[in-house]
Amino acid sequence: MKSNKMERMKELVELLGKAAYAYEQEDREIMSNFEYDALYDELKALEEETGTILAGSVTQKVGYEVASSLPKVTHPKRMLSLDKTKEVSRLKSFLVNQEGLLSWKLDGLTIVCTYEEGKLVSAVTRGNGQVGEEITNNARTFKNLPLTIDTKERLVLRGEAIITYDDFNRINESLAEGEEKYKNPRNLCSGSVRQLNPAITAKRNVRLYAFTLVEGGPNFETKSEQMDYLAEIGFKVVEYKKVTADNIEETVAYFADQIGKQEFASDGLVLTYNNRPYSASLGETAKFPKDSIAFKWQDELVETTLLDIEWNTSRTGLINPVAIFEPVEIEGTTVERASVHNLSILEEMELGIGDKITVYKANMIIPQIAENFTRSNRIEIPAHCPVCGAQTEIKKEKETKTLICPNSNCKAQRLRAFVHFTTRDAMNIEGLSEATIEKFLERDYIEDFTSLYHLDQYEAQIIEMEGFGQKSYTKLINSIEKSKDVSPANFIYALGIAQVGLGTAKLICKHFENDLETMMNAKITELTAIDGVGPVIAEEFVAYFSLEANRKMVKTLADEELRIKVEQAAPISSDSKVAGKTFVITGDVHHFKNRKELQAKIEELGGKVTGSVSKNTDYLINNDSESSSSKNKKAKELGIPILTEEAFLALMEV
Repeated sequence: MKSNKMERMKELVELLGKAAYAYEQEDREIMSNFEYDALYDELKALEEETGTILAGSVTQKVGYEVASSLPKVTHPKRMLSLDKTKEVSRLKSFLVNQEGLLSWKLDGLTIVCTYEEGKLVSAVTRGNGQVGEEITNNARTFKNLPLTIDTKERLVLRGEAIITYDDFNRINESLAEGEEKYKNPRNLCSGSVRQLNPAITAKRNVRLYAFTLVEGGPNFETKSEQMDYLAEIGFKVVEYKKVTADNIEETVAYFADQIGKQEFASDGLVLTYNNRPYSASLGETAKFPKDSIAFKWQDELVETTLLDIEWNTSRTGLINPVAIFEPVEIEGTTVERASVHNLSILEEMELGIGDKITVYKANMIIPQIAENFTRSNRIEIPAHCPVCGAQTEIKKEKETKTLICPNSNCKAQRLRAFVHFTTRDAMNIEGLSEATIEKFLERDYIEDFTSLYHLDQYEAQIIEMEGFGQKSYTKLINSIEKSKDVSPANFIYALGIAQVGLGTAKLICKHFENDLETMMNAKITELTAIDGVGPVIAEEFVAYFSLEANRKMVKTLADEELRIKVEQAAPISSDSKVAGKTFVITGDVHHFKNRKELQAKIEELGGKVTGSVSKNTDYLINNDSESSSSKNKKAKELGIPILTEEAFLALMEV
């Protein structure tokens, strides 16, 4: 019997270890919070029952293991995680006759900020509790964190870095076609805070909510006075309420009622004693402080029956499964559908029509499936996109399988496709914003790319549109007319073929001597023969032109609408050390405006740029030569020189 328990513990240690690593190191999830908590509790119970704790058990770890190129910092005092409960009665017994503070448990990244002489001098992540990552430059870009405060003494505080729901949605919507969406604000925040480039952090609108004063400030008797002091000197502090055993239940109910009204994600509450000397007298266990406890929302599980799986094609081409079930009441609202996220989760839960399932609201907001009792595994994966009918593809990335529609001309993807088509490196149509494209699509003024060149038939209607007039209309039509003069590579890039960037489009056009008909009929083997074009790109290229609707549209554009012109390349100096060399560019650039400008310079000098490092690569350009990125590792394995921009500029001048 004990051997069976030990085997189960080994399974749980391995499974939870993978889930924790994915969540904390790679900012992704391979299981729901509900499932993780249930397995964690099972492992903890088995450890207590058997008196054994296996190596690597997540019950003995605090936070993520540092695994990046950010500077490492050892905390003066180990930062512990909190013991947790889902029972309000436990909170009441925790308080006994003491006054406590009950506050939000924000779902972000814990940061330790240090001020000296009134200036922010250090910001460090919690890391594994003993060693964190130094992110001071990034913290200086946080939207609400004071860089200077009105006190000269040393002051140390802890806070939670978060990204609001509004900013999370804005950032996801701004991602380019084919880019993987961020799953939740916490993952996005973790990646943003730990960036090597503070400029990226600044764009993400990270905010910090202070939740405790560690050192400095007046010698207050209570933590609530410390919180008020932090607010007075300019910090945004987490909302808190004073509680006793008599009012803890109604205060928990207050926070529960506020969840849907908050701008941030919360996975529960934190209860700590208000009296500082009393808290200090309690000490700590090997993992938890004794003066605080976390309260996680008690998920209201409701049983229902799965009626259908609805497949929705998103603007990025992802076809997402959505569970439709018999309507149930959860947390005061009627719920009848929940996202299943991807194929991996669908398969793991072995869902089937008619299965008995339990559903809940994650963090009391987002409907999720908790468990499938029947596990009939009878869901048929659609072979064709529900919107355009194109043959679907299953892609696997970091052990997660997703279903996609490969047709960028799919109606569900048209807004994103049109936005891409009009960009500077594509058709370069000025005055056609995403909002305007969306209005044109809603009014059926545009159907595919060819219809852009016939907008003049809607002149009267467009002029009457809000934000338009005769002047704006004329400017737009002139810009569209100007776009007809386009190079073959820019045109191929404008089509939005998955994996085909401008650099790849240039390689393909050059190989096929800009013959569009030959390109449209190219075979995978012909494309992979091009240095810099791999099998994935080749498959995407062939798949695009295998759809008759795409072929017809491209031929119409080329034959009737556009004036595709081949520009004569400038003569390359025989002394060029760049000519004939293959480069890969990664990381941030400083001497050029962006990587595209650097790529253009390489191509101007007769070199070429590809997207991945291979044995055919001559140089990798990366200003951070010591980076642990996959491209750097591959270059070092193959013995390929890694150049900084300065080294590249020197190569140009040789």
